[in-house]
Amino acid sequence: MDKIIKIISAELQISEVQVKNTYKLLEAGATIPFISRYRKEVTGGLDEVMIQSIFKRKGELEDIVKRKATILVSIGETGKLTGDLKNKIDECWSAQELEDIYMPFKPKRRTRAEIARNNGLEPLAKIIMSQHNDDIEDIAYRFLNKDIKDTDSAINGALDIIAEWISEKDSVRNVVRNSFRRSATISCKVIKGKEAEAEKYQNYFDNSELLKRCSSHRLLAMRRGEKEGFLKVSIKNDDDMAISGILRLVVKGKSASSDMVEEAAIDSYKRLIRPSIETEFAASSKVKADDEAIEMFARNLRQLLFAPPLGHKRVLAIDPGYRTGCKVVCLDEQGNLLHNDTIFPTPPRYDFAGAAKKVSHLVEAYKIDAIALGNGTASRETEKFLTSLRYNKDVSVYVVSESGASIYSASKIAREEFPDKDVTVRGAVSIGRRLIDPLAELVKIEPKSIGVGQYQHDVDQNKLKQALNFTVESCVNSVGVNINTASRELLTYVAGLGPQLAQNIVNYRAEKGDFNSRKEIMNVPRMGAKAFQQAAGFLRVPGSINPLDNSAVHPERYELVEKIAADCGCTINELIGNASLRSKIDINKYINADVGLPTLNDILDELEKPGRDPRNDIGTMNFDDRITDISCLTTGMELNGIVTNITQFGAFVDIGIHENGLVHISEICDHYISSPSEVLSLHQHVRVKVKEIDKERKRISLSMKGVQQ
Repeated sequence: MDKIIKIISAELQISEVQVKNTYKLLEAGATIPFISRYRKEVTGGLDEVMIQSIFKRKGELEDIVKRKATILVSIGETGKLTGDLKNKIDECWSAQELEDIYMPFKPKRRTRAEIARNNGLEPLAKIIMSQHNDDIEDIAYRFLNKDIKDTDSAINGALDIIAEWISEKDSVRNVVRNSFRRSATISCKVIKGKEAEAEKYQNYFDNSELLKRCSSHRLLAMRRGEKEGFLKVSIKNDDDMAISGILRLVVKGKSASSDMVEEAAIDSYKRLIRPSIETEFAASSKVKADDEAIEMFARNLRQLLFAPPLGHKRVLAIDPGYRTGCKVVCLDEQGNLLHNDTIFPTPPRYDFAGAAKKVSHLVEAYKIDAIALGNGTASRETEKFLTSLRYNKDVSVYVVSESGASIYSASKIAREEFPDKDVTVRGAVSIGRRLIDPLAELVKIEPKSIGVGQYQHDVDQNKLKQALNFTVESCVNSVGVNINTASRELLTYVAGLGPQLAQNIVNYRAEKGDFNSRKEIMNVPRMGAKAFQQAAGFLRVPGSINPLDNSAVHPERYELVEKIAADCGCTINELIGNASLRSKIDINKYINADVGLPTLNDILDELEKPGRDPRNDIGTMNFDDRITDISCLTTGMELNGIVTNITQFGAFVDIGIHENGLVHISEICDHYISSPSEVLSLHQHVRVKVKEIDKERKRISLSMKGVQQ
């Protein structure tokens, strides 16, 4: 364990004490949100990202330890495990290098070299490899037998053995790897006869570029085209450079045997090493592309989950459509369905009068505060209709992303909640709830189905799931959860709970009514002390007698807050409501072995504004009334837009029509940026200029350069 701690400390550039203490907390079952929020003194203030990095690297290094043990046993059984070899394995902490060390000792299948060894040619191979003899044919004559009929066969068999030896040298493989890193190219060609079917991949029909410069989105696109049977993808290297490097390592002097070693080395490269390293680089480049795509997806997901909530307001939500009409639902402040209906203000019916009468009546009857409109088909026409109406109060219209709503509406969760409603009504409910609280609603959908990434179905699914679950958990615990209104799905992501305890909380609530205090949470079946410790600080109990129950102050610090209030000569409620009192607190007075400045500062922040929501306030934006579809666009036109998705190569922007436009990374700003995320975020309101319009392919190129934001 000490070695693992040293490695992680060096890699992450933090102290060994920080790693060791974090390691102990993780081993004891503490969750990442709990550690980052409530154990800052122990970790030296490490944030969630750093703790996650420790957790991830810890797992990788522990896997290497297990692999070492397996390898040592395997080599030991052959009788070839020397002290030096054991030390070499013990000191190795690279999975790739470990496999290189093990390669010569792996059980062999029936290779050409293995056949030659079985025919007694290994001594001849050693003689040739020494490169001291010129009379190899005479020496080879001694190795003839019933299986080896002539000297050529003997020499060729010996060279097969040498080729395998060379391919198993870690120094040789590293030379080839370095060559691949510098000069390997990835090439892509369309499979003959599939040009029409593969039209969406036409940018890759005849493409070749340096592998090290191939962006993740391009590589994933090529690999997807290959998987679908449209493209042939290959990785090639500068063979002359690689062979030259190998020869420098294995060929000594100039003799007949040296020439044979050179021949074996070239054969080793072409037959054994190159295919192996090509496979290795194909895999490693895919891993790198996956990691970049997953990182981008997780970043987008975080922004989406942190989208500003409207809050507990009554909402009329509309899932727009043409032929089947617009599905309308009315929701109360908690997102409960009060009423559902259908209106037809769009083609082909154009029932403006009937739709207007119905919407106005619903707004008045259900005391609606805001309207949530899905951004799918017929959204623009429906928005124009809604904003033209006159209501009996101030009612704002918000356009809400529908991404993943269809997934939710057909899910088991939606069916259980609305067994007598069809998918269109459930979808409208989801749209309305996304306006009230995006985080609480979106956790019901599998993260990768939310639609804010790229190639999410092509990347490593286990890695994707882990990264996105971590992101959702982080967001949920950053915001905090009202235990009396949270769904089972939302509670599942609270640190320390999980699906079973989340369900137990919902069942307890249904049977006993609302929780009156955090202390009461301990009465939930199977809620042990450890789970309560991890979860309590992230669960809010509005209306509790103790105001700290509705804050991020952990119950383990209630006694400390009570002491602070007593020293100020007031109650906790008075301390929360009086900035003057709080300003007189000498925080250093309360530092002890368990509590330091980080925790005390967090407590004071909470006393200033208990249960503070870290999300921004919601805002509205108006699209250009002149634009209803792509035919209305002209080059040079400047428009309002909302960023709907961010990728490695640019950002997609909703400009108020069915098709989103693309702002390529090179068109985002005047200076160089390595990622659009450096300057843009999801839901950001931007001004864009129309650069190019491809009406046939329905593609719109946009630019932000020179446009006043």
